[in-house]
Amino acid sequence: MECEWKPDQQGLQQILQLLKESQSPDTTMQRSVQQRLEQLNQYPDFNNYLIFVLTKLRTEDEPTRSLSGLILKNNVKAHYQNFPNGVADFIKSECLQNIGDSSPLIRATVGILITTIASKGELQNWPELLPKLCLLLDSEDYNTCEGAFGALQKICEDSAEILDSDMLDRPLNILIPKFLQFFRHNSPKIRSHAIACVNQFIICRTQALMLHIDPFIENLFALATDEDPEVRKNVCRALVMLLEVRLDRLLPHMHNITEYMLQRTRDPDENVALEACEFWLTLAEQPVCKDALCGHLAQLIPVLVNGMKYSEIDIILLKGDIEEDETIPDNEQDIRPRFHRSRTVGQRHEGESIEDEEDDEDELDDTISDWNLRKCSAAALDVLANVFRDDLLIHLLPLLKELIFHIDWIVKESGILVLGAIAEGCMQGMIPYLPELIPHLIQFLSDKKALVRSITCWTLSRYAHWVVSQPPDVYLKPLMTELLKRILDSNKRVQEAACSAFATLEEEACTELVPYLAFILDTLVFAFNKYQHKNLLILYDAIGTLADSVGHHLNKPEYIQMLMPPLIQKWNQLKDEDKDLFPLLECLSSVATALQSGFLPYCEPVYQRCVNLVQKTLAQAMLHQSQPDQYESPDKDFMIVALDLLSGLAEGLGGAIEQLVARSNILTLMYQCMQDKMPEVRQSSFALLGDLTKACFQHVKSCIADFMPILGRNLNPELISVCNNATWAIGEISIQMGPEMQPYIAVVLNQLVEIINRPNTPKTLLENTAITIGRLGYVCPQEVAPMLQQFIRPWCTSLRNIRDNEEKDSAFRGICTMISVNPGGVVQDFIFFCDAVASWVNPKDDLRDMFGKILHGFKNQVGEDNWTRFSDQFPMPLKERLATFYGV
Repeated sequence: MECEWKPDQQGLQQILQLLKESQSPDTTMQRSVQQRLEQLNQYPDFNNYLIFVLTKLRTEDEPTRSLSGLILKNNVKAHYQNFPNGVADFIKSECLQNIGDSSPLIRATVGILITTIASKGELQNWPELLPKLCLLLDSEDYNTCEGAFGALQKICEDSAEILDSDMLDRPLNILIPKFLQFFRHNSPKIRSHAIACVNQFIICRTQALMLHIDPFIENLFALATDEDPEVRKNVCRALVMLLEVRLDRLLPHMHNITEYMLQRTRDPDENVALEACEFWLTLAEQPVCKDALCGHLAQLIPVLVNGMKYSEIDIILLKGDIEEDETIPDNEQDIRPRFHRSRTVGQRHEGESIEDEEDDEDELDDTISDWNLRKCSAAALDVLANVFRDDLLIHLLPLLKELIFHIDWIVKESGILVLGAIAEGCMQGMIPYLPELIPHLIQFLSDKKALVRSITCWTLSRYAHWVVSQPPDVYLKPLMTELLKRILDSNKRVQEAACSAFATLEEEACTELVPYLAFILDTLVFAFNKYQHKNLLILYDAIGTLADSVGHHLNKPEYIQMLMPPLIQKWNQLKDEDKDLFPLLECLSSVATALQSGFLPYCEPVYQRCVNLVQKTLAQAMLHQSQPDQYESPDKDFMIVALDLLSGLAEGLGGAIEQLVARSNILTLMYQCMQDKMPEVRQSSFALLGDLTKACFQHVKSCIADFMPILGRNLNPELISVCNNATWAIGEISIQMGPEMQPYIAVVLNQLVEIINRPNTPKTLLENTAITIGRLGYVCPQEVAPMLQQFIRPWCTSLRNIRDNEEKDSAFRGICTMISVNPGGVVQDFIFFCDAVASWVNPKDDLRDMFGKILHGFKNQVGEDNWTRFSDQFPMPLKERLATFYGV
C-alpha cells in the first residue's frame, strides 16, 4: 500500500481562498477564478486537494466543501482520461468511504461525483463500485444506506443502458430484486430512492425488470397510499410508464388504477397531482382509452377542469395582479430563442388554407413555460376531447355554463381555457352553441382582468375556422375589431396573446380580410411604437402572416406607405449581429413576396444586406475551420434567413431582380452554401436556386454544370426538406434548359425514381418528385420514357390531389410525351393514368387534346369489348368525368 497522500498546507490555503472567492456574486471575480482553476489543472494532484476538501476537511462549511466536489466533478467530466492512476484511485476510495457522510449535502455531492466517474466509461474499470454500494444498502446506519441509494439512483439515471448490457455481467439481475426489497423500508426517503431506481428501467423494457414485473406492480400497489408525497409521486410516475410499455400487466387492475389516479390527480401535493395527471395524457394515446375511461368520465372531467385553474403561486409568478405593464421594458432573459423555419417549397391542395400541413400545437399560455398542473390538465382534456369527441360534452356542458359566468375571475378564466382546450375534439358538438357563445367571448375580450382577456384571445383563435365560415358581418368583423383593440392593450401578456390569435385568424380568413386592410395596418403600425422587445418579435410574425394571407392585395400605394417605413426603420436600427434580424427578415420575405413590384423601391438595400450576411457568415465559418482556437463558429441562422429573404425577393420581383443578381457574387456564395455541412443551409440555398432559375436564368445557366452534381448528391430522402428543395430546383432548371438538360438526366433520374417508390415518403416530397420526373420527361423524353413503367403508378397517385397549376401542367405534358415515346410503359397501370387525367378541373386546350389522343388511342388499340370490360372497373365518378370531357 502506498503511503497516504497528504496536502501541503500552503496549497490547501490557496485552494480554500479560491473556493471562497468563487462564491462571490461579482462576475469579474468569477472569471478570474475560472482562469486560475484552469491553470491549477496543470498540477497532477490538484484533484487530490479537491476531494480532500470535500471528504476530510470538516472544519470548513458545507457549501464550500460541496463546491470543491462540484469543481472536481467538472474536472472529471473534462479531463478524467488524463488523471494519473494514483489520483483516480485516491478519489474513488475517498468517495466510497464517505458516501455515508452525516450531511445530506455532502452525501449528495459524493453521489454526483461517483456517477460522473461511472459514466466516463469507468463502470467497467471500477468493478468494486456496484457490489460495494449494494452491500452498503444493508447498513444499519441510515446515512450510509441513504447515501448509497442516492448514488445508485444517479447511476441508474445516467448509465441505464450499460447496466443492462453484457459488458458488466448483467448486474441488474441482482440489483432489481434488491431494490424491490426496499419498497417496504421504514424511511420514506429510502422507499422513494428504491422506486426511482427501478423506474429508470421501465421505458427500455429491461429484461431483469420484466422478469419481476408482477412483484414490482404488487409493491407499487402496496405503496399507493403512502404518507410521503415523494413516494406517491414515484408510484404515479411508475404507473404512467407501465401504461406505455406493459399495459397488458395493468389491464386486469385497470378499474382500480383509474380510481387511484383520479384520487392522486386531486392530491394536495401539486407535484404528485402533476405526475398523476400525466396518466390521462398517456392513456389517451392507447387504443384501450375509450373502454378504460368511458365509465369514469363523469368523475374525471370535473377533476381535470378543476386542475385548470391558476394556482395562487401561478398568479404571483405571472404578476397577475399587475394590470398595466406596457411601459416596463422586458427582461432579456425572458425572451425565448426563436427558431427559424427554413423555406420548403410545396404544392397547394384542393380546399386547404395556407398552412395546413404543419399545424403548430397552439401553446396554452406558454408564458410560464414550466410544465404545471394547469397545463397538463388542459392538455389531457384536449387529447381526451379528440378521443371521445362529442361524448365528452355531456359531462362538460353542465359545468361550463357555471364556470364561464362565475363571479370569481379565476374560475371564469379556467372555464374559458376549457372551451379552448376542447375546440378541436368537440368542434362538431359545439357548433349549435357557438352563435350564442362567440358574442359572449368577444365581450370577455374587454374584461377588467388581464389574464381573462389573454386566455379569451387564445380560445377565440381556436374557433377562428368556424367564425370565418359564417357571414363576415356577424362574427368576423366584431371579433377582428375587438382583437385589434387587444393588440393595443396596456398589458403585455394580452398584447402577446392578441397578436398570436390575430395571426391564426389571418391564416383562416385569408382574403376575407382585404376590405379591412387599412384598419388592420393602422393598428399593427401603431403597435410598432408601443411594444417592448419581446412582443415586437411576435408583431413581425403577425405582419408576415397578414402578407401571406392577403397576397397581392397588399400592393397598394397607401398600404405600402403605412407598412414599409416602420419596417425599414427597424431594419436600419438592427446590427448584423442582432438575432432580432431573424423575425424581421422572415417578415420582410413574406411582405416582398406579397408586394411584388411594390417592393421595388426597397429592394436594393435589402438585397445587398442579405448577400452581405451570407458572405460574412461564410467567411467566419472558414476562419473557424482553419483556426478553431482563434475564431468562434458563426451562427448560421443569419445566413439561412438571408437566403430565404433573397428567395422571397426573387419570387416577388421576378425578372426585376436580374440587375441586382448581375451586380453581385450571389452565385459564387450559393455554390459554397449548397455544399455546407448544415442541412438547413443547403435546404435554403436550393430554394433560392429554384427561385433565381425562374426569375433570371441567364445568370444561373453558366453555373449549371457545377450545380447539377451537387443537386444529385442531395437527393437523399433521409433529409426530407433538403431533398425536397433540391428536387424542386432540378425541375425548375429542366424547364429552362430544355433539351440541353440531356447530359444531366443520368445524374438524377435513378434517385428520383427510387424516392417516388419509397414507402412512407411525405406527401410534399412525393409531389415535387413526380413533378420533376414529369418535367425531365417533357424536355428529354427519349432519356426518361424507357423508365416509365417503374414510376407511372406512384406518379399518378401523387399528383391527382394537387390543384391545377403551371407545375402540374408541365409535368402532365411530360407524361403525355413519354407515353407517346413508350406506350407499352403505361399499359399495366392505365387505370391510374385515367384517374390522374380526371383530376384536372380545367386543363389548357392543347393539354386536353393530348389527354384525349392517348385515351382514344388506347381504346382503339384494345378494341371496343376490351375497353368496356376495362372501364367497368372504374368508379362511377371517374367513368362520368372521362365520358363528359373526353368522350370515352
